[in-house]
Amino acid sequence: MSKQANLYSFADVATLAPALRAYVIQCQEAGLARHGVFKVGVSGGSLPKTLAQALLAPSTDNGDAVKWDRWEIFFADERAVPLDHADSNYALLKAELLDKLPADVQQPVVHTIDPQYLGDTQELADQYEQSLVRSFASRDSVKLPIFDLLLLGCGPDGHTCSLFPGHELLRETSAWIAPIEDSPKPPPRRITLTLPVVTHSVRIAFVATGAGKKGIMKEIFEDSKGLPCALVNEGTGERCSWFVDNAAVEGVSYPRRPFSL
Repeated sequence: MSKQANLYSFADVATLAPALRAYVIQCQEAGLARHGVFKVGVSGGSLPKTLAQALLAPSTDNGDAVKWDRWEIFFADERAVPLDHADSNYALLKAELLDKLPADVQQPVVHTIDPQYLGDTQELADQYEQSLVRSFASRDSVKLPIFDLLLLGCGPDGHTCSLFPGHELLRETSAWIAPIEDSPKPPPRRITLTLPVVTHSVRIAFVATGAGKKGIMKEIFEDSKGLPCALVNEGTGERCSWFVDNAAVEGVSYPRRPFSL
């Protein structure tokens, strides 16, 4: 049995952010050593804001540099809306992080959905899967793409990406990207990485903060109940790390680990 997921708890987001930065940079360096680029998938929600706090901080030394020009950013899930829409995960990441990069920094490569396919979520998913195929390898040579890092959030119902509790999509095994027309959380039409792709990632980092999360964190870490976040924990073991504040895990009995690289 693989070792359990790492739970790192911090006093607040201000102390969480530097640890998250150190973790991301360690994953970046490992990715660059493996294949010269850093392939990262990100989700939306409150994550981009925390990510910005972590990654836009000034570099303290050479070993602490975010090498944006070597990043390839994908979306762990995306809503079937225009790229400038308020519900777009890309628009959120752009506003919180990408637009705030210094002018002299070469922008990362960002893989967005193709808006011309917004009317057909299956085609939207297929086209986005093709962008993964072009980046990772042809489908006949690899069974699944391997992200260097997935940066994920945790919904109040225990969902992550657009993988929702009890949804039939959790049983998808062949597609890399799948459409969802009936998301219980609006907007209903989306595309998402499938569970096998998520659990195939080299590293996964969840970020969950605030007292509003403590109920669901207790379920994920103590009861599981097949919640998507718990399924990721079970499928990845110690490759999965949670960066949380104390408020989010108050009363959760799962052991915390001291953060170190």
